Amino acid sequence: MAKFIPLSVPNFEGHEKEYVSDAVVSEWVSTGGSKVGDFEKVFADYVGMPRAVACNSGSSAMHLTALVAGIGRGDEVIVPTLTFIASINPVTRYVGAEPVFIGCDDSLCIDPAAVEAFCRDKCELRPEGLFDKATGAHVKALEVVHVFGNLADMEALMDIAEKYHLIVIEDACEAVGSYFTKGRYAGRMAGTIGDVAGYSFNGNKIITTGAGGMVVSNHPDWAEHAKHLSTQAKSDELQFFHDEVGYNYRLTNLQAALGLAQMETLETFITRKKEFYDRYVQALDGKNGYRILPFKEDVSRSNHWFYSLYLEDDRHKRDEVIGALKEGSIQARPVWALIHEQADYGSCQAYSLEKAQDYRARIVNLPCSTNLTQEDQQRVIDLLLSL
Repeated sequence: MAKFIPLSVPNFEGHEKEYVSDAVVSEWVSTGGSKVGDFEKVFADYVGMPRAVACNSGSSAMHLTALVAGIGRGDEVIVPTLTFIASINPVTRYVGAEPVFIGCDDSLCIDPAAVEAFCRDKCELRPEGLFDKATGAHVKALEVVHVFGNLADMEALMDIAEKYHLIVIEDACEAVGSYFTKGRYAGRMAGTIGDVAGYSFNGNKIITTGAGGMVVSNHPDWAEHAKHLSTQAKSDELQFFHDEVGYNYRLTNLQAALGLAQMETLETFITRKKEFYDRYVQALDGKNGYRILPFKEDVSRSNHWFYSLYLEDDRHKRDEVIGALKEGSIQARPVWALIHEQADYGSCQAYSLEKAQDYRARIVNLPCSTNLTQEDQQRVIDLLLSL
């Protein structure tokens, strides 16, 4: 039987065992220990922010972004429909807010033109903020998800946010290491442009702590508030006083040890991801009815986290292609089902969905692990060209 080629798996080729062993030997394996603070500092320095707050998942990171932004019951948040549901639940349902779903542009990220149209045509700008004409709700924030490591059009989106008085939450869970190379935000990393952002270190991400996340903010008090909330909102460590509802969102010392080692290999992983992507482009783009969707390499350095095979020719059906790859012991997946069609979101407002619906129907994500071999990648390519 052919060797199984997974979609995206962790790669521990650095000092992971050494650093984890240090944590075990020191007996600091839970949420105490020095490695959590060390990981926060290393990550903050890498993305160019003064403070980073570690937490136990990307979902908890995004929940904290909504909490510190003051989003709550009765508010509306403009969000993309083409994303993983963990981008949407924490910034809307967890805090009692309502989403307004917007489709994507060709980067797969939220479409600025559609965001502008919603704000202009469906809302009213008052001195106290933007209000939805249909519901009367305060449209308080815009969530931007950098999909598959491709950076959204932050210049256009930040201009819209300033014009309509919107808080900007960045979901950079898939974009650790992506940054702009040109324009207003040249040199700025994903997650460092809006008001507050979350990252993920889930097992399938470009670097992993098994499960984990991070929060950064351009408001120093928001970052400190996120730290406070993530540690059960203790106002007195000795007497166990809690001044608000907090959460056990802490990262463990063992996970932070993994994170420190993974940060050391992050740039190597990004280089490999780009090499694998370029090989897929050379072998498949424009051939046999396929396209490999581009990253915005004219204005940014992407981490190239996930690769999207677009089935341009109607003779190829998404699920049939995935099935054929599975038969060849190769794991692939479709892009996410659109969130506005999911349970609990079916009655929400949704606009400009055509591109999102098309990409949902035609994208197949291909194996992209940082330990993918050339031989494995060639097997994927050969099977696809045989269909």
